[in-house]
Amino acid sequence: MTLVAPAPESEPIPVARRSVVGGVDRWFRRSTLAAGLLVLAILALIAYSTAAHGWPAFRHSGLSFFFGHTWDPNLDKFGAFDFIYGTLLTAFLGLVIAVPMSVGIALFTTELAPNRVRIFVTYVIDLLAAIPSVVYGLWAFIVLSQHAKTVYQAIADTIGKIPVLSRFFGGPVSSFSFMTAGLILAVMITPIITVLTRESLLTVSQDDKNAAIAMGATRWETLRVAVFPRVRSGLVGAVMLGLGRAMGETIAVAYVIGSSHQTTTQVFHPGDTMASVIVHEFGEAADLHKSALIGLGVVLFAITIIVNVTARYIVARTERFGAAG
Repeated sequence: MTLVAPAPESEPIPVARRSVVGGVDRWFRRSTLAAGLLVLAILALIAYSTAAHGWPAFRHSGLSFFFGHTWDPNLDKFGAFDFIYGTLLTAFLGLVIAVPMSVGIALFTTELAPNRVRIFVTYVIDLLAAIPSVVYGLWAFIVLSQHAKTVYQAIADTIGKIPVLSRFFGGPVSSFSFMTAGLILAVMITPIITVLTRESLLTVSQDDKNAAIAMGATRWETLRVAVFPRVRSGLVGAVMLGLGRAMGETIAVAYVIGSSHQTTTQVFHPGDTMASVIVHEFGEAADLHKSALIGLGVVLFAITIIVNVTARYIVARTERFGAAG
């Protein structure tokens, strides 16, 4: 019969040390709570101060500030619908171009690329994310705009002749347009979406993918069955974060969108966004005009908050759906 020695009893923690540890824990909890409340307080102060400065324009224009199409500071008429529409359209175009490209790059670096290629591509993507937006804007203004009109005209002469598509890709075309702004936004948000998507894909266990391959699944079936269901919430969060970045971009869009106040489905026509019109007009604005521009910032701020709240809801819902599935 084998005798097992009893485990030595752990020494009790001294009362003085327990009180020190408890004090540190309480201090850490209170300091983190204070930091979180400070962020909320700063956010609330920003919202209050900008809304207070924009209130004269809201009171002067009423609901026509949000739904009106006339923006004429000389006549004190401020209708921001064209700018709201331009902001949403350019952000949508940027997402349509950037999301497939970003997901493809993320899948290539995590599933297909050799180690050396993966390191190189990852380094380039991280480098692109660090480039200032003004550099992208200058590149688009100097280089991209020179060739954009030729490509747009070719598209308008071919796809733009189809009855339904002519409402979106018809002529006349301009090198400074919604599409050019969408292209530069796509270039700018691709690194963000790619990095977040890649990090989500790396959370999937290799054992899960090996199990799918062992069952005879192809590479695409492995991604569809073992990978995408587990990273759905991460993909949604990456896309929504890219959308928020695209909506708030200012300098790069201001260079290439054309500064035209209009609401049109033609993506090759010039337009304007809330951020770009603030950049163009704020320097020479005064009184009610300045209040209207600050009001545009309030609207953009509110839309950004709505996008982020919606993103959190969608991410939580997809996580619950994935867990239930």
